[in-house]
Amino acid sequence: MFKGAITALITPFNNGEIDEKSLAKIIEWQISEGINGFVPVGTTGESPTLNHEEHGRVVKLTIDVTKGRVPVIAGAGSNSTSEAVEMAKFAQQAGADGVLCVSPYYNKPSQEGLFQHFSTIANAISIPLILYNIPPRSIVDISVETMSRLRTSCPNIIGVKDATGDLGRVSLQRIALGEDFNQISGEDMTALAYNANGGHGCISVISNIAPKLFSQLQATSLSGDFKTALEIQDKLTPLMQTLFTEPSPAGVKYVASKLGLCSTELRLPMVQLTKPTEKLLDAAMEHAGIA
Repeated sequence: MFKGAITALITPFNNGEIDEKSLAKIIEWQISEGINGFVPVGTTGESPTLNHEEHGRVVKLTIDVTKGRVPVIAGAGSNSTSEAVEMAKFAQQAGADGVLCVSPYYNKPSQEGLFQHFSTIANAISIPLILYNIPPRSIVDISVETMSRLRTSCPNIIGVKDATGDLGRVSLQRIALGEDFNQISGEDMTALAYNANGGHGCISVISNIAPKLFSQLQATSLSGDFKTALEIQDKLTPLMQTLFTEPSPAGVKYVASKLGLCSTELRLPMVQLTKPTEKLLDAAMEHAGIA
């Protein structure tokens, strides 16, 4: 089971190319700060703008630099089932500990279509598969019933990254799928409450730039020390909120640049932050104590 603070890694760029040196530096820093795992080439990693070769390179580099010290759950999502299968197979061959597969976007498949999509991917690999349920981006919601059906049919479908924003889903999924179904939040702001409802961790954006604090928040909440977790949450809340004032990952890359981790460079259609948002983030960094 994957637990704790798992970073949804940004993909640093330099003059239009992947900045491999900065990515390796970020991974080493993250591990030294106590992070519990990585998800490369997810939404925060700007995966829609990477070609297949770049996608594979980021996955392989993350695995090579990490060297088994923490798990790597490779992004392998697509609205094309055959493309997702190939990404998942590549991740397994590269040595990933698992794959994260988002619900198909734009197509708007039915629940039967979702079942067939995810079961086809799962049956093509032997490593764990985490479902990624994010209705705000993909439009469709993987129902609890469909998750239960997938869990029964495909033993390597072991959990969900839940970005529904509905904390009631944690209990409903636990009742339907059991205590060992790996429930991971996909929202930083509700991650503490998610764990309080029985979740196991968070695939996080903010941990890109505050890995120590977010790891501590996860560790204390998972151990039941909610008083300490809430104190950390209060430090991070303005930053959690402000990072999404404009489309992500512009905000997190801005903060990462201030910390000397990488440039602010994005790929279109993502664009640089406006000056007012930069000022808000500067204040939020100072509040969190990471300025």
